[in-house]
Amino acid sequence: MVIPVYNEKESLAALHAELVEVARDNGYEIEVIFVDDGSRDGSWSEIERLAAEDSRVRGLRFRRNFGKAAALDAGFAAAHGEIIFTLDADLQDDPHEIPRFLDKLRGAEDNGELDVVSGWKQVRHDPWHKVGPSRVFNWLVGFLTGVRLHDHNCGFKCYRREVFDEVHVYGELHRFVPVLAAARGWRVGEIVVNHRARQFGHSKYGVARIVKGFLDLLTVCFLTGYGRRPLHLLGTVGLIGFTLGGGGVTVLSIWWIISRLDGQDTNDLHLHERAIFYYSTGALLLGSQFLSVGFLAELITAFHGRDSKSYSICERTTEQP
Repeated sequence: MVIPVYNEKESLAALHAELVEVARDNGYEIEVIFVDDGSRDGSWSEIERLAAEDSRVRGLRFRRNFGKAAALDAGFAAAHGEIIFTLDADLQDDPHEIPRFLDKLRGAEDNGELDVVSGWKQVRHDPWHKVGPSRVFNWLVGFLTGVRLHDHNCGFKCYRREVFDEVHVYGELHRFVPVLAAARGWRVGEIVVNHRARQFGHSKYGVARIVKGFLDLLTVCFLTGYGRRPLHLLGTVGLIGFTLGGGGVTVLSIWWIISRLDGQDTNDLHLHERAIFYYSTGALLLGSQFLSVGFLAELITAFHGRDSKSYSICERTTEQP
């Protein structure tokens, strides 16, 4: 269980008690990793107390607030289990849903194993100004990426450990792990989960999250679609700009030549007074810039691509002696 913590002191003991109860009732061997993301309310002292009382609890403490993605990444690196759960520390995620996650992951519900199971807060106990934009955002993510989950923002998720050998989170891309995993061929699904009202503290997300989320979505679309071939996107835009600009210049040139052949005074033909002249020049410059950036991106991709694989192997046959 990888649990990011940011000023959630009041809820940690109750969350730990619920996790212990679920593990005891179902015979699970668990490891609970609390990652203190720069809390200032004494959360770390509570984590130290829980770790001293229960050997299954481990804590990581950041020097300052680095964000949820960084906290999850640190927790993933420290985890030893075969299956990794992520859930929030505010008690809104119900640990009693864990057996259902595992059933879904192992294919007990639909006879098909999965690698990632995302929670869906079908009934949410959040204010309207969070629910409305979240639904629009989830639809947009599904439309642009093809990974159609009802609730990409839900922090309650379950993964096979191997997923994080290939998928790494940074910035604020933690909500897009299912999308990044699906792009590499991992099987992704979802289940409806019980969402509880917040008991302590307040939400850490505001309106700025909408703007950041949209920009992160553009990043994910680029990474999943063109991460290994950036010139296909940038070069296409560049060629379109070059074609339009070149076409405009060609039209102006033909018009100038025809006017000259007709005996018109070319001194009266001021090309810089024509709007198409500026549009064509701008398109040529924009096209050349996109092509240049595309080639540079290809060089960077080729250089760094030597240390990573562009494919994902599901299984191998047994080697013969």
